[in-house]
Amino acid sequence: MSVDRDTGSAPWETEESPRPKRAILPGDDPFYSPPNGFEALEPGTILRSREVEIALYGSIPQQVDAWQLLYRTNDLHDEPQVSVTTVLMQRGSVAETPRLLSYQCAIDAVSATCFPSYALQRGAKAFGSVPQFEFVLVLHALRRGWVISIPDHEGQDGHWGSPREPGFCTLDAVRASLRFAPLGLSYDTKVGLWGYSGGGLATSWAAEMAPEYAPEIELVGAALGSPVGDPASAFTRLNATLHAALPTLVVEGLRRTYPDLDRVVRTHVNADGLALLESVDDLTTVAAVRKLAKHDLDNYIDIPLADLLAKPEILQVFQDIQPGRTAPTVPLLVVQAVHDQIIAVDDVDGQVDRYLENGVHVTYLRDRLSEHLSLHPLSAPLTLDWLEDRFDGKPPPPSGVTTVWSTAASFGAVRDLLALAWSTTLALLGRKL
Repeated sequence: MSVDRDTGSAPWETEESPRPKRAILPGDDPFYSPPNGFEALEPGTILRSREVEIALYGSIPQQVDAWQLLYRTNDLHDEPQVSVTTVLMQRGSVAETPRLLSYQCAIDAVSATCFPSYALQRGAKAFGSVPQFEFVLVLHALRRGWVISIPDHEGQDGHWGSPREPGFCTLDAVRASLRFAPLGLSYDTKVGLWGYSGGGLATSWAAEMAPEYAPEIELVGAALGSPVGDPASAFTRLNATLHAALPTLVVEGLRRTYPDLDRVVRTHVNADGLALLESVDDLTTVAAVRKLAKHDLDNYIDIPLADLLAKPEILQVFQDIQPGRTAPTVPLLVVQAVHDQIIAVDDVDGQVDRYLENGVHVTYLRDRLSEHLSLHPLSAPLTLDWLEDRFDGKPPPPSGVTTVWSTAASFGAVRDLLALAWSTTLALLGRKL
């Protein structure tokens, strides 16, 4: 790979790896191992590439062109690390005006079985990983002729809940995608961001980090679906509920990121509690939710949970992981269910308020009729149209907050939902999009 005159990246010869015959967990797959000397390269440098076969639910092959790129990026502490993005194109089709959509899945786990680069491959044994369910929406977006990048935005160590780092991983995946010759992209290519729930949170960090971390990227907009808003609030609210696994997964992910937090956990959590935390290391999101429903972390610590959460080390972490304190410079679309059973609308209201106070252009739609799981597919037509308009250079809708009965309550949305149903049918049949 020659020096990129737009980015100043160091010379590097990208290694082409053979197409895998089946999905192999990242820990056992040599493709994921960084080559010697990668630390000296520029973020976004492609270290290794390969063609892969993508399948719905790991078993229904999809007729799309797909590659994986191992690339250099940074962790939260600005230390070099690597990650992988899966890039997709319509089979045998190159758009006249290429656009790149970076889709951040709701990984929402610390297990590598939930990383999109594994879960979306044919033969992946990842039942209960959220990316496998979201993939239908990705395939539907692919019908618009866009190139799509799907990064492992938690890095290789499963840093679920980490601030800023998902933004670095996402933006460096974009850089790598723009440099990958088979995609036909360049640094003039317009880029959009989209994600929902944990993926919406990762998209928030990417939009916030972009102005300083990757100003050369032609970012045109970011769509944040139910982007968590305040992870600390979600932690205390979901503990001991049906979704108690989610705060447990966040603690386990943040322990890998913050040594001080890990020290506090080991000091105050008993052996059963530590075993509980470690039990999610190999679980998909759905499996963890089923296993840990109604678990109360207060039962595993030697001081009241409220006192533990009031410790300075914990308060600092909770402040760090709250999005909305840095202003993106591109228009944002935010959608959120008013009656969301997982992400409180008040928390997302707060994130949007912080953006608005910093002068960010935010179109925020609060949906009365949906809940957390239904809002994503129902809002997909509106979201994709919004992204299409940003790619086309149209002015965004007015900035501000609007509460609607449904984001799907229009003729155009109904028509597009029928198109989504057709995309789903094609995917289930393994037919070409």
